Amino acid sequence: MFTEAPVETSNHDFSQHSSAAAISPGKIQAAIDRAQAKLLGLQNPAGYWVFELEADCTIPSEYIMMMHYLDDIDSALQAKIAVYLRSRQNPDGSYPLFTGGPGDISCSVKVYYALKMAGDPIDAPHMARLREWILSQGGAARANVFTRIALAIFEQLPWRGVPYIPVEIMLFPSWFPFHLDKVSYWSRTVMVPLFILCTLKAKAKNPHNVDILELFVVHPDEEKHYFPERTLLNKCFLALDKLGRVTEPLIPQSMRKRAIDKALTWFTERLNGEDGLGGIFPAMVNAYEAMLLLGMPHDHPNVAIARKSIDKLLVIKEDEAYCQPCLSPVWDTALASMALIEADKRGNALQLAKANDWLKSVQLSDEPGDWRVSKPDLAGGGWAFQFANPHYPDVDDTAIVGFAMAESEQDGLDESIHRATRWIVGMQSKNGGYGAFDVDNTYYYLNEIPFADHGALLDPPTVDVSARCAMLMARVAKGHEEYRPALQRTIEYVRSEQEADGSWFGRWGTNYIYGTWSALLGLEQTDLPKTDPMYVKAAAWLKSVQREDGGWGEDNLSYHDDRKYRGRYHFSTAFQTAWAVLGLIAAGEVHSKEVKAGIEFLLRSQQADGVWNDPCFTAPGFPRVFYLKYHGYDKFFPLWALARYRNELNKH
Repeated sequence: MFTEAPVETSNHDFSQHSSAAAISPGKIQAAIDRAQAKLLGLQNPAGYWVFELEADCTIPSEYIMMMHYLDDIDSALQAKIAVYLRSRQNPDGSYPLFTGGPGDISCSVKVYYALKMAGDPIDAPHMARLREWILSQGGAARANVFTRIALAIFEQLPWRGVPYIPVEIMLFPSWFPFHLDKVSYWSRTVMVPLFILCTLKAKAKNPHNVDILELFVVHPDEEKHYFPERTLLNKCFLALDKLGRVTEPLIPQSMRKRAIDKALTWFTERLNGEDGLGGIFPAMVNAYEAMLLLGMPHDHPNVAIARKSIDKLLVIKEDEAYCQPCLSPVWDTALASMALIEADKRGNALQLAKANDWLKSVQLSDEPGDWRVSKPDLAGGGWAFQFANPHYPDVDDTAIVGFAMAESEQDGLDESIHRATRWIVGMQSKNGGYGAFDVDNTYYYLNEIPFADHGALLDPPTVDVSARCAMLMARVAKGHEEYRPALQRTIEYVRSEQEADGSWFGRWGTNYIYGTWSALLGLEQTDLPKTDPMYVKAAAWLKSVQREDGGWGEDNLSYHDDRKYRGRYHFSTAFQTAWAVLGLIAAGEVHSKEVKAGIEFLLRSQQADGVWNDPCFTAPGFPRVFYLKYHGYDKFFPLWALARYRNELNKH
């Protein structure tokens, strides 16, 4: 997404694209039919949907770096990844975190290193522009902690340039200010094998001795500012970091061995077969490299399957390739099901039954899970985001799967739905909201430790997840009054988090349009009247940010504390237009001119093959740090919106 200021719009005149006449029902139905046929054709025979999940160029670059770390280089694959990387460069030479976004120093450094490893000469125009941009930003020493750790492993900077994260952290008691249970699931799975790599100072094989000293303004051995001081608390943590380095020689070898063994045992239990540690690429790679560093052979079953889990993330095409950060079948299947339920619940009954059967087969129950640390007596019942990730059921996925099952009104689902709902009720945080994986994961002081310069260490409650939990609880509360106290607390949490302008922040989708859509769909299932101020203010805000073409769009720059991007972008996207239309309909605005104009935008922008092909990144993995493009969003959300509009009009 682009960095130029979006056009402010108000008092919309849709005369260029909309007329007072009603939209032809036949035209709407034809668009629904095309989109539905396309989506149905993409269902896997097993019953699920899974679409590509694309991130920025960091992960493909890390895949190349992994091959050089191991001296296990697939030249043909490397060449295809290099093609992908070259095609994503910004005009100024930098690499962004999302399409058209501003350059990011950490991503840019890794891409430069990967392309140099792939054989690109440093005087090639794209490499020269990239190097000049990196140097203009202060050089590679200004990259984030994860990038500097990678550079230390490749001996491009000294180990004093990375945080002191000794494996003895594994031995800290639970009451200690820093403990694994106090950080998010993704942080745990990434950090534990990383403790081993950093403690033992892993050294890449780097068979071609590729270096990037030309990316440093000051020689890395002489650099004195790897850790800029941010706050008073951060200064205290930096002092502890220095103390730890000084006292490290005093750590008994027996203690170190015990800590390494505990770390290995911890992530071995969670290796998760072919779906990988945590189901996420950084954790998988760290575990794979840590096992090899500890002397486990390549043909050891755990090592071999860890590598297989990494390679399952590759998307290899005829001319290019990239590596996904993870896979999203449960999320994709639930949302595709929602669109198809709205489009034709009876006509799609067979495909929905197949989807529900698959979802039932991957529902979790009594498996071990890190969430049980805070909720040891709560029975399981959630779903993971990936094909398998039993230690880490996802609250958001569980809520939307349970809701989709209930909406499908098919037989044999009640037990799954209510197991999921009981688990959701039990995962509520003290403030009434819901995090994605853990309860009350709000140890905000940990964001000041040197390792946490990415600001994504925790998993606090958010409105979008909470609203979907409310949506499920309200949908199935009839006859189950035990859900109502938790539901009421969630409604009050959502109310307390509404912005002054009427919108809600979107943690897991871009951004205020997503958050507002999520909140409105959740509230719609409750008993609140549409005259409630939450509805009124949210609808007014959505109308205020509609673009002149009738659509909606929002830049990921709205995550960067610049209010002018809130709900704004310089072109409309189909998926965000669908969110806005669905949100307005939920608020009782189906007959408004804004909804009609949004529907007309979707009809105009649909392709001949039935989908919309939005080029934009659709969601943050972590705001400001890591963004995602869900390739399914332009396939099911516009269909959902068109079908909901048709169905609402048919009621009157």
